[in-house]
Amino acid sequence: MKQPLISFKHVVKSYDDDVQVLKDVSFDIEEGKFYTLLGPSGCGKTTILNIIAGLSDATSGDVYFDGKRINDVPANKRQVNTVFQDYALFQHLNVYDNIAFGLKIKKVPADKIKEKVTEALRMVRLDGYRAISEMSGGQRQRVAIARAIVLDPKVLLLDEPLSALDQKLRAEMQYELRSLQKKLGITFIFITHDQEEALAMSDEIFVLNNGNIVQSGTPVDIYDEPINHYVADFIGESNIVNGIMIKDELVEFAGQQFPCVDGGMKPNEPVEVVIRPEDLVLTSPEKGQLKVKVDTQLFRGVHYEIRCTDALGNKWLVHSTKRAVPGENIGLSFGPEDIHVMRFNESEEDFDARLDSYND
Repeated sequence: MKQPLISFKHVVKSYDDDVQVLKDVSFDIEEGKFYTLLGPSGCGKTTILNIIAGLSDATSGDVYFDGKRINDVPANKRQVNTVFQDYALFQHLNVYDNIAFGLKIKKVPADKIKEKVTEALRMVRLDGYRAISEMSGGQRQRVAIARAIVLDPKVLLLDEPLSALDQKLRAEMQYELRSLQKKLGITFIFITHDQEEALAMSDEIFVLNNGNIVQSGTPVDIYDEPINHYVADFIGESNIVNGIMIKDELVEFAGQQFPCVDGGMKPNEPVEVVIRPEDLVLTSPEKGQLKVKVDTQLFRGVHYEIRCTDALGNKWLVHSTKRAVPGENIGLSFGPEDIHVMRFNESEEDFDARLDSYND
């Protein structure tokens, strides 16, 4: 197995008032991938980034880069660079000189600086001689990225760099960042609290909550197989209802039993059931596996957002291209593979062990 580029081993970060920002965090980062640290404000995302960059020290635990422990390595000696949320550009310098700044500090020869800055400008599609004050938010972000990549880091850290952009420009920059990472072939570690952004851009996602990594995996893994209520609720929109796992591949919820694809739990164990809104298909009441009454309907452009209630009072959210009428009774149809069953408050380790046991 290839050695990870970055490893956290039981890292804890506490402050003077004994508040733990990170609680025994361990993970590995492979070279050449796009990683996202995803979670709400205060969950520990930026603290992880700062520890990797050398801007903050771990209270305990070890951090490795290319197999070497770097806890005591100063920030300017690490092969990483950071793009901050506010870009931190020099307003009195033009684009070219902003990008060249770090190379001049390192006393790189002038001809080499010109070569590297020109190439960086080409990659981010910018003219190098404009004033920073004349540029849009998206253009300033490109300058900040160019200034970071011109120093040839092994890892580029991005601390919510899209948060100040409007929705359309933000979507455009997501494509640009992903494309740039593939061209450069270096590791990107990106911070966001935007679930759609993380799903769209990442090779792997670390979902954080309250100083812990609660689940990690590919975007498809995280979305289709959330480990617990927090992840299911935080990643996209979900219908989450209580149920009973009758036996492997058979679960009861909403007063009925349904075939599913999950297993490895105790017979009659209380569980939570997740069905994504886009997996519910509108049909007639007699054909639906669930019979519900439509409460409200909103048009969202690409689909209707329909909210319903079943006879037991469970609320259901449906995304459909079909219209419904508030007050009418309809049926909801879904397949066994659309049902995801979770234990209450299950840890990632317990989930992996159960899944391995079930697959065996």
